[in-house]
Amino acid sequence: MTSPHTPRKTPERVVDLNVAHPEHGTKADHVATLLTAGDPLADAVIAELALRGPQARQALDAGLRHGLASLGPEPPAAIAALLKQLETTPARLDPLMLRRGDAISLSVPPMWFRLCSVTSALAHTYASPALGRLLTQTGRPMDMAARRLAETGVWARQTIRPGGLLRGGPGYVATVEVRLQHARMRAKTLTDWNTGVASLPIGQLDMARTWLGFTLNASQALNAVGIDISAEEERHLYQYWSYVAHLLGLDEGLYQGVVDHAGARRLQDLLDATTPAPDENSMALTAAMIDAQARAMAGAPGCDLSEGQLRHLIHSVLQRAFGEEWSDRLDIPDVPAETDLMPLISRLNRQARYWQTYSPASTQQARRRALEEPGPELRAAALPCDTSCRRATGVDRPSVRAA
Repeated sequence: MTSPHTPRKTPERVVDLNVAHPEHGTKADHVATLLTAGDPLADAVIAELALRGPQARQALDAGLRHGLASLGPEPPAAIAALLKQLETTPARLDPLMLRRGDAISLSVPPMWFRLCSVTSALAHTYASPALGRLLTQTGRPMDMAARRLAETGVWARQTIRPGGLLRGGPGYVATVEVRLQHARMRAKTLTDWNTGVASLPIGQLDMARTWLGFTLNASQALNAVGIDISAEEERHLYQYWSYVAHLLGLDEGLYQGVVDHAGARRLQDLLDATTPAPDENSMALTAAMIDAQARAMAGAPGCDLSEGQLRHLIHSVLQRAFGEEWSDRLDIPDVPAETDLMPLISRLNRQARYWQTYSPASTQQARRRALEEPGPELRAAALPCDTSCRRATGVDRPSVRAA
């Protein structure tokens, strides 16, 4: 069974390939072929699920949790092909790394992980106009914002936890289910695709934006609030997330060789040079997501900031993470200097980070606290408070709804 979404020879979505080619060379040509490329393995599974119904769904669930070998001698063909790819471990993968989890992200206080990593990743994803059009066509931005925030946060927490990406683990299953949900959404656009729409929403490059959102953009947002990582931690971050890219079905040519922020910036520059700028749909989705995040965090136990103050804080974080040009394109407003908490918060977080990473014991303690406290807590992250205000406000769900 084959995917209906194959790359076009000359994709119309390219903005200025001539500008990108001198700087990025043949990689620009490769990116151009991916502008309208989906994920053939996942797309074929969605078609097989529609054709074979509950029996195929049961086989998929069993295969994700117990492996391809558990399905017997004649598993559904498309599902078997997907599982074979998933279980073909990249040669560069360190198995011990998966057991430790994403130690870099786990060292970040849960509140800041949600506010910085999840918020910046979603904003970067929404910057794709093709995706923005698709999402606004399927529902009102305000109606979907809180749900997407919650689902993305749950997926991210499952993904970074120790052992989460081991075969059958919660992060492994959730990541593949996200991949299949992308394929399902692509399948729903098939009619428009056949009538001449120039781009493929949630194709390879939109998935690459998501990946960059949780690596480069998340780190830039965390840096804005005073949470920095070392060069060695940077390399570990990209090594871990390269396996996430493998599970998501991202084209290897996009992320192979991206081992640090410098490589990620080159990839992001290439994506920005070859795809259109954010449009009004991107702006609407980003604004709705920021409002939903501020509202949720203002209602969390122990939070002493109002919804308006939190909205200003998120604006300030995204302004620093994306820079002035892209913040303007996403219509992220400037924060008045008299209400900007970032200088104080950055100083407090840098002081806390210093003591947190002062010794292996303190680092391990911070990581253990992050695992025990999955919910967002503002006062615990940067402001003085007692023990009661650091209690978790959310619980990881066992799985993410998929295809």
